[in-house]
Amino acid sequence: MRQSAAEDISFYDNHPEPADFYSEVIEGLGRKRKIIPPKFFYDAEGSRLFDAICGLPEYYPTRTEMQILRDNAADIAGHVGEDCLLVEPGSGSSHKVRLLLDSIRPSAYMPMDISKDHLIGAAQRVSAEYPWLDVHATCADFTEPLDLPYEPPQGHTVAFFPGSSIGNFEPERAVEFLANIAAMVGKQGGLLIGVDLVMDHEILNAAYNDSQGVTAAFNRNLLVRINRELGADFDVDSFDHHAFYNAQESRVEMHLVSEVDQVVCVNSHRFEFAGNETIHTENSYKYSIEAFQTCAREAGFSPINVWTDAQNLFSVHYLEVGK
Repeated sequence: MRQSAAEDISFYDNHPEPADFYSEVIEGLGRKRKIIPPKFFYDAEGSRLFDAICGLPEYYPTRTEMQILRDNAADIAGHVGEDCLLVEPGSGSSHKVRLLLDSIRPSAYMPMDISKDHLIGAAQRVSAEYPWLDVHATCADFTEPLDLPYEPPQGHTVAFFPGSSIGNFEPERAVEFLANIAAMVGKQGGLLIGVDLVMDHEILNAAYNDSQGVTAAFNRNLLVRINRELGADFDVDSFDHHAFYNAQESRVEMHLVSEVDQVVCVNSHRFEFAGNETIHTENSYKYSIEAFQTCAREAGFSPINVWTDAQNLFSVHYLEVGK
């Protein structure tokens, strides 16, 4: 459904219904090993906290990826091609795309995010900074198959998915998500994607356990949101943030750990927590370049090029459909 957010952008609202949030929380907390999907981190406060995480000294992915994009903008633009519709699922504050817009010169930019107010504000700022750019903000759950609400009059479609958010999916779901993106961009469409690489465990553990406690606040804010929106009674202070690298699974795991035996109610549903029992809130899988390219091929993409930093901490891939 198209709505007008402001005169300078178009806005399409396909925001998930509150019932979707409720049903997934109830289902996840009812499991033997409790889990809540990480897509629900991103209310307005969660989005603000994640922006803060990206600027932390321990959190290398953002600055490393931005340097790769900055150093290779012209080369990336040469692969992406001119006059594309540039779609950014999970666009957040649209910081990284700014490093590419002047080089790529897309015919239109479509930021896509689940956090409606954050999305509109970010889209309006991009539109103000790039008055030549046609901006079409879309509020949607980008983890599900999507039909684009806007099609450009000419040119191809390229998706931009930075930040190694692909690591938040289980490997099988990552292939499904990539296949959804391939279907969205269509034949001859492309995907520019950031992928975190396998590296020293100490670097990873520090990145998800920052000294200022911002990541811990981000993790706990999920419970604050559930209390506010779903009528729950979580004692937020009785849950600890716990993040660690699981070498066997090649992933960082984030959990919320119950400090005590307790009972939590979400509306009419009652959930028992033992002391030290956890809610698994996020995985962040790390890939070798070869392993990720294998996933991309399974999803219908052909690897075209890859850029990395000097320390091989992070990679940016360009993939195309139908090559």
